[in-house]
Amino acid sequence: MAAPSPTDHKSGKLLGRLTLPERRFVADALRTETVGGVLLLVAAIAALLWANIPAVSDSYADIRSFHIGPASLGLDLSLQHWAADGLLAVFFFVAGIELKRELVAGDLRNARAAALPVIAALCGMAVPAVVYVIVNTVGDGSTDGWAVPTATDIAFALAVLAVIGTSLPSALRAFLLTLAVVDDLFAILIIAVFFTSDIDFLALGGAFVGLALFWFLLHRGVHGWYVYVPLALVIWGLMYNSGVHATIAGVAMGLMLRCTRREGEQQSPGEHIEHLVRPLSAGLAVPLFALFSAGVSLSDHAIAQVFTRPETLGVVLGLVIGKTVGIFGGTWLAARFTKAELNEDLAWPDVLAVAALAGIGFTVSLLIGELAFADDPVLTDEVKAAVLIGSLIAAVIACVMLKLRNRRYRALTDAEERDEDHDGIPDIYEEDNPAYHLRMARIYEDRAAEHRRRAEDAAAAALQTAAGSTAEGDRPA
Repeated sequence: MAAPSPTDHKSGKLLGRLTLPERRFVADALRTETVGGVLLLVAAIAALLWANIPAVSDSYADIRSFHIGPASLGLDLSLQHWAADGLLAVFFFVAGIELKRELVAGDLRNARAAALPVIAALCGMAVPAVVYVIVNTVGDGSTDGWAVPTATDIAFALAVLAVIGTSLPSALRAFLLTLAVVDDLFAILIIAVFFTSDIDFLALGGAFVGLALFWFLLHRGVHGWYVYVPLALVIWGLMYNSGVHATIAGVAMGLMLRCTRREGEQQSPGEHIEHLVRPLSAGLAVPLFALFSAGVSLSDHAIAQVFTRPETLGVVLGLVIGKTVGIFGGTWLAARFTKAELNEDLAWPDVLAVAALAGIGFTVSLLIGELAFADDPVLTDEVKAAVLIGSLIAAVIACVMLKLRNRRYRALTDAEERDEDHDGIPDIYEEDNPAYHLRMARIYEDRAAEHRRRAEDAAAAALQTAAGSTAEGDRPA
């Protein structure tokens, strides 16, 4: 999810080439997110089948409503509740680390470098919200779900790319990842500000004390999971009982980790912990959340409701139209007012396709849908169905657009990965390195010498064959 701003500032190009370290970081992040996205896709499909097959649908409802946990601590929760408030805290913990890294070590630390992704992401959240509000104002619906279509699910988007076999150049992948980082930041703020009702200040104070202790131990260099994991669980429990959404605890702890490298370190503590926890988040926490949240009825009546009820129609249009128009428009405005030119290897339709792909909202959209309509279970399920259908429409549109340019993308990706001198660094990053050109000269000289030797051997063999044929012809019958 975390990525640098995909802008080549030295050349003033939008979506220009990434630096080599950032390209490697993006590739590593993509690898985990893609695997997690495929698991997320499988979990969502399993949930839909489980909830819509009559023979087993009752068991799905029974299992996700099954309560477990210590009631004396205020934690007697259903499995669905544990997934939304507990497992997603792990997801937001990773998001907090990624955000911290971008703010202190990535391109978001520079205001000018951050302008493009921040403007694009803000427009990509504001326009869907406006679309939703307009639809529900005109249709006399509830505006409580305005935040549902504002989120982008990067894992699901990458899973779609993996399934259709589309290879995006690193600049477009980084752009998509950076959008998700900023998107997560504002989703966190939305949850904290708009979905916090009654506050238990005693529990909230206890959570802040726990966070202060967490920071103090980190600052003093105390090591050991057996110290931090129990403390994190206590902080999470206090945050949950305070009335503030418990995932905020995960974000706060992620932001406290140091993400800058000191002398002699190959990884900062934040990067190391993110590397350890990300597979747990992408491979377990988010898919389980999807399993217990995505199981909604998709009967003919339910699907018809999606396109006739203003709340659900607002979600679909927000994801499909709002996201695309917002991100593309924000990027164009950023280019227009900074006078930066688009990378010559890409075209504006490429930006439009990625903007459409960002209309895939899943994890955070489902979570906000549950929070926005917590008092109306029927509408909650209908909004979830709208998220699924809107995401599917956005995915299909984006896939068609990306497939039209797939040959060009593959050529760009192959050029980015070519390493003819086998030194582990793509050749495109060594064009200004004299040593690289000397190595390539030796390689081509050796190849030329080998081809000359083969040519001489082939010529000698041809002469020998010709001589043999002549002798055969001179032999008397």
